[in-house]
Amino acid sequence: MGTVSIEKSEYLSDMLKKRKVKHNVLNAKYHEEEAYIVSQAGRFAAVTIATNMAGRGTDIQLGGNLDMRIEREVQEDDESKRQKKIEKITAEIKEEKRKVIEVGGLFVLGTERHESRRIDNQLRGRSGRQGDPGYSKFFLSMEDDLMRIFGGERMDSWMQKLGFEEGESLTHPWLNRAVEKSQEKVEARNYDIRKTLLKFDNVMNDQRRAIYDQRKEVMTEEDLEETITDIRHDIVDAIVENHIPPRSYAQDWDTKGLSIEAKRLFSKDFGLEAWSKEEGMDGEGFADRFIDEADRFMAKRSVDIGPEVMRQLERTVLLQSIDSHWKEHLSQLDHLRQVIQLRAYGQRNPLDEYKTESFSMFESMLRSTREHVTMLLSHIEVRQPEDVPKLGEPDLGNMDENHSGDQSALKPNNPAWKNTPRNAACPCGSGKKYKHCHGQVMAKVGRNDPCPCNSGKKYKHCHGAI
Repeated sequence: MGTVSIEKSEYLSDMLKKRKVKHNVLNAKYHEEEAYIVSQAGRFAAVTIATNMAGRGTDIQLGGNLDMRIEREVQEDDESKRQKKIEKITAEIKEEKRKVIEVGGLFVLGTERHESRRIDNQLRGRSGRQGDPGYSKFFLSMEDDLMRIFGGERMDSWMQKLGFEEGESLTHPWLNRAVEKSQEKVEARNYDIRKTLLKFDNVMNDQRRAIYDQRKEVMTEEDLEETITDIRHDIVDAIVENHIPPRSYAQDWDTKGLSIEAKRLFSKDFGLEAWSKEEGMDGEGFADRFIDEADRFMAKRSVDIGPEVMRQLERTVLLQSIDSHWKEHLSQLDHLRQVIQLRAYGQRNPLDEYKTESFSMFESMLRSTREHVTMLLSHIEVRQPEDVPKLGEPDLGNMDENHSGDQSALKPNNPAWKNTPRNAACPCGSGKKYKHCHGQVMAKVGRNDPCPCNSGKKYKHCHGAI
C-alpha cells in the first residue's frame, strides 16, 4: 500500500490495527528495518504500508528474500544445523512464492495519486518485478490535494453534467486524463521552481569562483607586497574621494573626518588637517601625498618587524580576512534570498533584484576586506619570545653579596666551580671550604630560615634565591 506522507501512512496503520490486520509500516522513520521489511513484502498474506521515499534500493521478491532471511534467522554455529535451517527457509520461500503466484502476484494499492507521475510509476513498478505477475490500482478522491488545487473546479462541473452522485465510485478514461493533466501542471510548476533556484545559485557561483580565484592567487604568489600595496592605495583613494569632493576648494574638504579615518586605518593621522591649509594644495596632490606617507609608514613597520616576518603576516592576514568576510557574505545572501521574493508584489523581478543587490553586497564585502587587511597590518604588533633562564641554573653572582672576590668564579659554567673538591677552598673567595660554603647541601633548608652560609640573610634572599 502506497501513501504520499508519513502522517497518512500512520493513519492507515491505525485503521488496520483496529481491524486486527497484521502489517508492517515503512515510512523512513524506521530506516534500520527498512531493507528487511521491503525484502519480505512479497511473502504470502504480507501487508506493507510505504511512503514514496521509503524502500528504495531493495527488490521485492515473491515469497520473500532468501539472503535477508538467512542473515536474520540463521544464527547457528554448527554447520549441519545451519544447513538444515537454510534448507527449511528455502522450502518455505518456494511454497510461499507458489501461493502468491496463484492469487495473482504482488498487489500494489495506491491510496491517492502523487504530484509527480514519476513517483506513481515507481510505485507501479513494484508489481511485476523480474517477470513475476503483479497488479496495481490507485484510488483517488476529489478532496485530495492534487485534485482540489489543480483540477477541482473543472472536475466538479464535469461530474455534475454527467449526473454523478456524491460518494459514487468513478471509473472513466476521461478521469485518468484529468489526473494526468493535473500532474503535468504540478511538474511544470516544480520545474519552474527548480529552474529559478538554479539561476539564483548561478549568481552565487559566479561570486564564489571570483573569491576562490583570489584565494588561489594569494596562496600561490611568492611575494604579496605588491598586492598589499595596491590594496592600500585603493583604500587611500577611496577615503580621500569620500571626504574631498572633486574640483572643490580646500575650505569645503572634510579634513577632520579624513583625519579620523586615517587614524583608524593607520593608527596616525599624518597631519592631514595641516596639509589642507598649505597654499596650492588640490585634491589630487593631497591623495598622492597621503599615499606616499602611508607607504613610508608601512615600509618603516616592515623594517621594524622584519621583512620576512612581514611577508608572512601579509599572507596570513589576507587569507583570514577573505575567509571571514566571505562567510559573512554567504549568510547575508541566504537572508536576501529568503525575502527577495516579496519584491514581486511591487511588480519587480525577484531574480533581477537579487542580482543587483548581491553584486552591490559583493563589492561592499571586497571593500571591507581591503580595509580590514590595511588596518590589521598597520596596527598589528609582533612580540619575540624573551629568553628566560632555566630553573636550576641560578645566577650565582647575585646570590651572596657579603662574599668578596672574583664574582665571575661563581658562574655555573666556570670549570673551577663545577670541579671544586668539597674540602678545597670555595671559589667565591670567602676563605671557607667549599663544603661549608657554596657546596653545602641545602635542599631541606626552609626559604625563610637563615642561610647556612652564615651571611645573616634568609635562605630565600641568599643561596635560595631564584
